[in-house]
Amino acid sequence: MMNRSGAARIRKAIWLVKPAGLDPPNGYTHVVETTHGRTVYQFGQVPIDAKGNVVGAGDFRAQVTQVFENLKTALGAVGAGFGDVVETTYYILDMSNISVLRDVRAQYLGEAPPASTLVELKRMANDTFLVEVELVAVCAK
Repeated sequence: MMNRSGAARIRKAIWLVKPAGLDPPNGYTHVVETTHGRTVYQFGQVPIDAKGNVVGAGDFRAQVTQVFENLKTALGAVGAGFGDVVETTYYILDMSNISVLRDVRAQYLGEAPPASTLVELKRMANDTFLVEVELVAVCAK
């Protein structure tokens, strides 16, 4: 059994683990352990509204907010929420937007962010997109 010293339990089935010997992360968790539940994968949310329109062309904050609203809708469709998220992957065009990303992310994921990866890309699938996010959630069966 794993030593959970320094771990934070955020849900009955989800532990955020801070392993001794690893540098404390800023804005993410090194290890997330799930003990039971249903796994939900949400891929490639981009800043498009329900009518198919790109939101916030040229405005990173508007785009990342729309992406999180889309993620909220998608999670809700399967009975999940942001508290069930165990992993996120962020794709952005400009790393200088990281503080805006962290600010908006905190509004949705709170102060105990899951494991995550941030990747800077040269180009997105649509030239007006500035951000894309995918996630994995574990929720009750």
